[in-house]
Amino acid sequence: MRAVVQDALGGPEVLRVAEVPRPEPLPTEVLVRVHAAGINPVDWKTRQGGGMAGVLGEPPFTLGWDVSGVVEEVGFGVTTLAPGDEVYGMPWFPRQAGGYAEYVTAPSRQFARKPATLSHEEAAAVPLAALTAWQIVVDTAHVTAGQRVLVHAAAGGVGHFAVQFARHLGARVVGTARESRHAWLARLGAAELVDYTEQRFEDAVEDVDVVIDLLGEEHDATGTRSLKVLRKGGLLVAVPGGVAPEVRRAADARGVRTSAFLVEPDGAALTTIAGLIDEGEVAVEVEEVFPLEEAGRAHRQGEDGHTRGKLVLRVGA
Repeated sequence: MRAVVQDALGGPEVLRVAEVPRPEPLPTEVLVRVHAAGINPVDWKTRQGGGMAGVLGEPPFTLGWDVSGVVEEVGFGVTTLAPGDEVYGMPWFPRQAGGYAEYVTAPSRQFARKPATLSHEEAAAVPLAALTAWQIVVDTAHVTAGQRVLVHAAAGGVGHFAVQFARHLGARVVGTARESRHAWLARLGAAELVDYTEQRFEDAVEDVDVVIDLLGEEHDATGTRSLKVLRKGGLLVAVPGGVAPEVRRAADARGVRTSAFLVEPDGAALTTIAGLIDEGEVAVEVEEVFPLEEAGRAHRQGEDGHTRGKLVLRVGA
């Protein structure tokens, strides 16, 4: 089968398409013929030697955790899926899943049936970003109606889902994004928006219950600055890099809480998310779809940092 492999850590140029053995499903696993694979920041960070490179080990390896496709085979014991089922998922994260390939195998319950209203390219944009947002908003922050939720990088892959999930739960959502994204984010449910290129968010926002930091402390001390807008007892969820020691100490001094976060595979949550998508409650934004052979170009575009929603690789028909 064809797969995007890299033999060394480095820039987008290390990504190449090669012929590799097709995996075989073990008991409780399914073999999925991949139609499309989503691209996430963790992909290019791992390619460079950061991200999940410590988990994957030394190259060669194949990146990619977001897939949408069709079940080709099922291993012994699988009862929830059958050959021909259209599925999507985030298999194995943070271990290697090899999503930039024509086939992947993983436990059946790490997949869910694809939203019926989405193409495979659209569905491949969902799992990692949407599960990250869902597990932060629902499982970690326990957002409830009437709360104020600040989403940094609201126009990105995780951000645009976090806005919609928090709004779905009845929260008042505040987002940071370039002004050109404001009208779109307002349609998704953001009640207040701050153009971070023109204004410091801490000068425009206050009395927030939950801050979802998708930028990280290394990005202009976003975590430290976010503590200033949280009300007493509020929560900062720090996604890239976790909670820096100095941020935790400052949070303790201000009487606010902090939490690191890393997404986990969750087929049940993907089933719930698919229902929200098919009901029209949640929209999926794909900025561009690239052929598998142009994974390097897709990474370059993603690293530019101004993607609206997600980038996707088209793998097979």
